Amino acid sequence: MNIALVIIPTYNEVENIKLIIDAIFKISKKFDILVVDDDSPDGTASLVSSLQNTYPDQLFLEKRTGKLGLGTAYIHGFRWAIERNYEYIFEMDADFSHDPKDLPKLLDTLIDHSLDMVIGSRYVKGVNVVNWPMSRVLLSYGASRYVRFLTGMPIHDTTAGFVGYTRKLLSQFDFDNIRFVGYAFQIEMKFKAYLMKAPFKEIPVIFTDRTRGDSKMTKGIISEAIFGVILMKIKSLFSKPYADLNTKHTTDK
Repeated sequence: MNIALVIIPTYNEVENIKLIIDAIFKISKKFDILVVDDDSPDGTASLVSSLQNTYPDQLFLEKRTGKLGLGTAYIHGFRWAIERNYEYIFEMDADFSHDPKDLPKLLDTLIDHSLDMVIGSRYVKGVNVVNWPMSRVLLSYGASRYVRFLTGMPIHDTTAGFVGYTRKLLSQFDFDNIRFVGYAFQIEMKFKAYLMKAPFKEIPVIFTDRTRGDSKMTKGIISEAIFGVILMKIKSLFSKPYADLNTKHTTDK
């Protein structure tokens, strides 16, 4: 078992999953992979299961019944990773919007700077997005600015889904009280880490829109992110303060 695990949630990613698994296992640093599949009707889980013969003791699969959402898939993966004592745990999409070659950079940043969270950021140095229409760039960038303003988090890419955590930090979360299941889950995780004063750093990455398969973005997901954040902030004002993990917050500038 390696010290680092990449969690990849999937729903109908049969066109991408073998390619992304192969790409991760080809990089210089060693990562294990956990695929959390939400009962994909296209055979994603079956393909991953067959690949386990090629990558024994490195590739793992958790199959769930029904489409339960991105947030619960990651929480399932976090619990699985904590139980198996992985020290560094990463979130990553299956569709190559996150470049596997950036994983070593994220891992080295966590280790070299003694951090508990690292964010692969699209917006820490300008706007690093490829193949998105301008309308979606503006929506995503505007959403991050909105969340940053509302929550006070000094994070440029608050909705980023390319994130690494330490087991120490994830072990402090009460996953039963995570509210969001869509992309707002990413905001909530960062906000709670911020309230715990977990040491973190944003590093620039290039985000490339998927070329295979369908996007999972819906109006409901956008609504959750916009309106749910207001309730999340209000709730935090009346909640018991989190225990401080550290006070070191850094951003590449």
